[in-house]
Amino acid sequence: MKITRDNHPDIYPAGPTYIRSIRAGNTLYLSGCTARNSDAEGGPVFDQLRVTLDRIVRIVEASGGTASNIVAMTTYSTDMRTMWPIEGEQVEIWEHYFKGVWPTNSYVEVSALAEPGLNVEVTATAVLDDD
Repeated sequence: MKITRDNHPDIYPAGPTYIRSIRAGNTLYLSGCTARNSDAEGGPVFDQLRVTLDRIVRIVEASGGTASNIVAMTTYSTDMRTMWPIEGEQVEIWEHYFKGVWPTNSYVEVSALAEPGLNVEVTATAVLDDD
């Protein structure tokens, strides 16, 4: 099985001890994405969610897929009260990116993320067409 590592420096690079995405066969694994180093960092959680999902979808597209190829996600939040119940603006954001073709998604509350001002992080797995 072919394994390809890509740090996506033009979208949202990771580092220094991990890589942004790894494609193993037709499965693409994405490290946790946040709104770090964007205008949304430190801002409202849904602004951060927009940036985060945009980065994830762009990475999947750069790897040859679309948002509909994303099959699993985990959403980490520093305050579940902002994420649950899922309604209103959050539904609009998810609909914008997935248009009803939903991945699985687990919501997990955490006490903190990598840096202060980051309030949401999402990991993703996509199944792409064979090379």
